[in-house]
Amino acid sequence: MSHYELDARRMLCPMPVIKTQNKIKELADGDILEVFCTDPGALSDIPAWARINGHEVIGHREKDDEIIISVRVSV
Repeated sequence: MSHYELDARRMLCPMPVIKTQNKIKELADGDILEVFCTDPGALSDIPAWARINGHEVIGHREKDDEIIISVRVSV
């Protein structure tokens, strides 16, 4: 299991989800991806996308004006 970060700051919907989808395609089962966003819509969009595609959101946190969403990859 490896840990990765994705910078989706200053991107508006649907780009954080598209960037997340593209990055997860490169990862292995069990890897963790932390997505750093500034679009508040990503807080609902990324978990919805993950659920539909069989991945698991293992948490999120907010720091200043950023949202960090952690996704465990399921292949």
